[in-house]
Amino acid sequence: MSKTAPRAAHDSAPGAEIADERRLCAMAWALTREGCLSEVSRAEAQLIAKIDVLPTSAALERTASSILSGHDPLGCAFASLRSARQRRALGATYTPATLVGPMSQWLANHGRASRVVDPGAGSARFLMAAGRRLPDARLIAVEIDPLASLTARANLTVMGLDRRAKVHAVDYRALTLEPATGPTAFIGNPPYVRHHDIAPEWKAWLRTHAAKLGYRASALAGLHVHFLVATAHLARAGDYGVFVTSSEWLDVGYGRLARDLVAGPLGGLSVHVLDARSQVFADAAVTAAVTAFQVGESQRSVRVRKIKRTEDLRGLQGGKQFSRAELRATRRWSSLWEPKPSVPAGYVRLGEFCRVHRGAVTGANSTWVTGQDDARLPASVLAAAVTRASELIDLGSSPLRDSSRLRAVVDLPADLDAFDSDERRLVEAFLTSARRAGAADSYVARHRRPWWSVKLRDPAPILATYMARRPPAFVRNLSEARNLNTVHGIYPIESLSPGALRRLIQSLRERTTTADGRTYAGGLTKFEPSEMEHIMVPPPAWLEAGELWHS
Repeated sequence: MSKTAPRAAHDSAPGAEIADERRLCAMAWALTREGCLSEVSRAEAQLIAKIDVLPTSAALERTASSILSGHDPLGCAFASLRSARQRRALGATYTPATLVGPMSQWLANHGRASRVVDPGAGSARFLMAAGRRLPDARLIAVEIDPLASLTARANLTVMGLDRRAKVHAVDYRALTLEPATGPTAFIGNPPYVRHHDIAPEWKAWLRTHAAKLGYRASALAGLHVHFLVATAHLARAGDYGVFVTSSEWLDVGYGRLARDLVAGPLGGLSVHVLDARSQVFADAAVTAAVTAFQVGESQRSVRVRKIKRTEDLRGLQGGKQFSRAELRATRRWSSLWEPKPSVPAGYVRLGEFCRVHRGAVTGANSTWVTGQDDARLPASVLAAAVTRASELIDLGSSPLRDSSRLRAVVDLPADLDAFDSDERRLVEAFLTSARRAGAADSYVARHRRPWWSVKLRDPAPILATYMARRPPAFVRNLSEARNLNTVHGIYPIESLSPGALRRLIQSLRERTTTADGRTYAGGLTKFEPSEMEHIMVPPPAWLEAGELWHS
């Protein structure tokens, strides 16, 4: 703590006392320090030492009264002071009461846990709700962000739950739990962090710990999958829990591990998926999935249900029942509740004769995307490219004939010795500037060899958008433009005639719906390459013949 005692702030209007993170820390510590959770971590102590203004007694009373009334002024202040973008690094998305309530009620109804663990506690919303409903259970909050963990301590103290609570200011994956006298219940909202922001050593951790369970892990898995693996290792047979996550693990390739865990050792009991049009989280456009489980359960079937609103979560009841064998055999779990479209006899998957590839990722578009007339570089390395999905959508049903209005991508070869002396000077000067701008330090650049070679694919005969509030736009690429990862490229495995390509595009436009992709909160639909390859279309022979292709 500071050698100089913090001074008291002047009284002010409600909310004004939490105007910045230092004041939030001061408020949280003032509410915590006389309770049983005042033994803090080093990181928390460093924040406390910076406090220079203490909240007034009136401000403390207002805040405590709000907490006792069922509100979370500290958590709301944290989410307000840090933007969604700032909180994204640790996956801090605060869960609304419309989810906390039914999830904690299910937890209390399902069994009498001896302790409750929240793996990413934030301000302890789930533990406060579970603590009210399970009066004898010990409460374990795990939160790596020191400011957030201080708010958890404060909330638990004000609620009178501090005597049976403990806060671990650590990474959940490093947590160890002492043996319990009864079942352990797990509840919470495991943080969503994309794989790009997960350190290599933690990706290695995932591979190792998944292998110990008998499964393979993808390096593309998000942090919420890491937390499911950690839970599978911490839990024992008979433990149970309920998590809310993004629903993407139900379908994507890198979610296979999560599906295996729910159908296997975690013992999934039910999966309730919120309608994609419902915006459950105020600051995250994700479709929420609420998954209940009982560790070691292998006999009962798993109930899967799609619901329109959070009010339908009460009791986590209902849903269609599927055996675990059925779930293991299903590639996309969302297909379990989606209506099965009628497919004309003889149609085949697009992937049987075409490959769908993502476009190139530059890692720093401000450096690698420029004008086609950029005099800083040889014209030979400036490739006209589709860099925005709107460039295809705006074409309507017309092909892309003219690339002159498109931007250019700097497509340098790996071997710079291919340039003559004048061109080499230009390229070297450009790369020096790119380094100064940080282009060599981006995640993508650090994982490609050499860092300056974007490696654009050959021009795709068909280009397709893949993320919008509408089905994809499919466009014939007559200009031979390249494309970035804002759109997909469709490449026939064997050459198709111009007429066949034209008829394939028409079939894709007529038959593809948003149900073929994955819909996020707010109605935003995304098509991964593998999902696009599963669209049913006429076979190549029909497309070439021009007869019966539309049957």
